[in-house]
Amino acid sequence: MHTLPAAQMAITDLSAPEERPAALGRLGLCFGVGVIFGSLLGGTLSSTCGIQCPVIVALVVSLLGAVLSLTCLPTSTKGASARAQSALPGKPKASVFDLKAITCLLLQPGVLPVFLVKVICGFPSGLFMVMFSLISMDFFQLEAAQAGYLMSFFGVLQMVFQGLVIGRLSSRFSEGALLRASVLAFSVVGLAMALMANVFHLCLLIPGLVFSLCALNVATDSMLTSAVSASDTGTMLGLCASVQPLARTLGPTLGGLLHHRFAVPVFGHVQLAVNFLVLLVLWRQPVPPKMDKAW
Repeated sequence: MHTLPAAQMAITDLSAPEERPAALGRLGLCFGVGVIFGSLLGGTLSSTCGIQCPVIVALVVSLLGAVLSLTCLPTSTKGASARAQSALPGKPKASVFDLKAITCLLLQPGVLPVFLVKVICGFPSGLFMVMFSLISMDFFQLEAAQAGYLMSFFGVLQMVFQGLVIGRLSSRFSEGALLRASVLAFSVVGLAMALMANVFHLCLLIPGLVFSLCALNVATDSMLTSAVSASDTGTMLGLCASVQPLARTLGPTLGGLLHHRFAVPVFGHVQLAVNFLVLLVLWRQPVPPKMDKAW
């Protein structure tokens, strides 16, 4: 799970602030390619060569990625100014286990509101994605192969939005506008999710859901890394990456209770209510459209 935030940190360090949303979008494009081919290849290998075969292939590819990272990436992507700042006496060094340093990082100007928006808006959709396997079999009566096709559809859309849509939008609109658009799209998708009755309805709302996720992640990651110093981008992206594991940790229990008591439409109601409230807050107290890099 650490690989994606580490790649985000390297891209953040090596890209200019105005190019960062597009660069993070291209990274999401690569992730979408992995979702597509990983799902198709994993299913094919497990059905033809046994369940151990995908694990062995994943091991070989992971070792190849480790070799490429050692040979193609610089030892340190931090600039001289970041090293100078990190060497200043009295400055707390952010660490995964240093709660005081993380608290100071979150309390920097413009950081905590954006981070809370990322957590609050991303949790309902993460809850739905955690329960998607159960929903696809129980609510839509899909077989395993059909559920795999839907996941590949997710990957294709993520690749398209990250590679072709988000980058162009980020070059024309500010991160603040992109953030509000993602929250608005989340609200509309939540309403559609509450009303869906079959898998065709799901296929119609998936593009809006994927766009919302991509726009939210790119906009918030860009805003948060621009609001902190270069030496703190790794810690900031690590905190951003903790949002998805949070949904994976709380999702099965909370999602199972909601699904058992209220059925599938409750996930749409939760997403609509949460994001609509966040949209009202953003409308009354808008997030700053641009934040300069803190040095």
